[in-house]
Amino acid sequence: MAVRPFVAAAAVALAMTLGACQDSAMLGGASSRSLTPIPPETVALMQTKGMSQSDPILIRAFKKEAEMEVWKRGSNGQYALLKTFPICRWSGQLGPKLKQGDRQAPEGFYTITPGQMNPNSSYYLSFDVGYPNAIDRAKGGTGNYIMVHGTCSSSGCFAMTDASMAEIYAIAREAFNGGQRAFQFQSYPFRMTAANIAKFRNDPNAPFWKNLKEGSDYFETLKEEPRVAACGTKYVFGGADVAAGNCTPRVDPLVAEKRDRDSHEVAELIAKGTPATRVVYDDGGQNPVFRPQKPEGPTFASLIENEKDKEKELAYAAKDYVRHNLGEVSRPESLALGPNEFEVDAKGKPILVAAAPTDAPGPTKTAAARKEREKPTTVVAMQETAKAGEGKVGKTDGKPQRVTVADADGDVSAFSKVLGNKVSGKKPVKDEKFAEASSAKPKPAAKEAVKDTTSSAAVKPHAAVTTTGSVRN
Repeated sequence: MAVRPFVAAAAVALAMTLGACQDSAMLGGASSRSLTPIPPETVALMQTKGMSQSDPILIRAFKKEAEMEVWKRGSNGQYALLKTFPICRWSGQLGPKLKQGDRQAPEGFYTITPGQMNPNSSYYLSFDVGYPNAIDRAKGGTGNYIMVHGTCSSSGCFAMTDASMAEIYAIAREAFNGGQRAFQFQSYPFRMTAANIAKFRNDPNAPFWKNLKEGSDYFETLKEEPRVAACGTKYVFGGADVAAGNCTPRVDPLVAEKRDRDSHEVAELIAKGTPATRVVYDDGGQNPVFRPQKPEGPTFASLIENEKDKEKELAYAAKDYVRHNLGEVSRPESLALGPNEFEVDAKGKPILVAAAPTDAPGPTKTAAARKEREKPTTVVAMQETAKAGEGKVGKTDGKPQRVTVADADGDVSAFSKVLGNKVSGKKPVKDEKFAEASSAKPKPAAKEAVKDTTSSAAVKPHAAVTTTGSVRN
């Protein structure tokens, strides 16, 4: 009897696995959890959507929203969303992975083959996303063994909890057993909407994110897996001409229409005054469903129609995931700090609002005093000395002045002044400027599932096209 493709590949993966988990659920040296069937509820969901367990899949991940989507391809050749899973933990910042040890979860388009599935992972189950791909290498990216795995600990990986990972693994396993030779994994900083493109337009990674949006537009418009190629340090997306090595492929009219529509929306949002912002994390984040939930009140006050509507829009319920075993959560103190979002100028410099002077007249003085009582703040910025003939700063019109942090051209150093080196992932130095910082000793980082230890040789940018998309059935 012929050996199924996934089973054969799994055997090879087992032989190459380092630090394999040795537990009581082993069958012939392999963990039995890799054979866990797809949950009955998910099988029923497939049936309602006209899908089968053996249909090909495609996975998309979004860092900022901390969500991972599993899509399935129907008999018509188009993909439809099967299920959305909340991500329990991702590390680093928004932006691509650049080098070994930067704790960045990668962004880009990757190909997952049966040989990248690890049924014997130290963190329950996992698959290697395939970093670095051709684009990563062309940019000099180093590191490897970046995984999607169980538990809630991340060091450049996407941690999904054991229960979620078991389900995703089973869905992928059945797709491989059904004949799919590889599936595409798309990783984004956030959902590629016009609103987000406008919002993050001045981020240093904005050009790269616009390139990723081209692939997202193709998939969301046609519901087909885009062929992906590397032309130098840029992705190229399309159909057969991309697979043939064309760096200027034909753009489908429907895709071109969506891009034009989004471009007009971005321009309108900017014209209406949408501020350019940047988000900085202490070290990544997680989906809110894994945070402690507020106890339900004794009344039905919380079940107002507005909240009911929000509940219907969610692809998952918090009550279903708070019961998940999170295992060892990496850097919980970083999660507790949460993200910092602030406005930036055209050069990506952070913009701050100077605190109003105590002798400011009228409502401005009152508001400043109330804000000081509620939450003391420290403004790390410098104001220019008032010119001759001008009044005191802040008293000319009763409005606070917007001040740009000094020496912000270096970007990272400027953000470090404001956020205490959060951009680089380092802890703030405890001095008088940051007296409000916690004095508690941070907990040591949790032991990670897969260590990012091997460097890949950097490859110079080139004009040749290397296909990185998954192989069609």
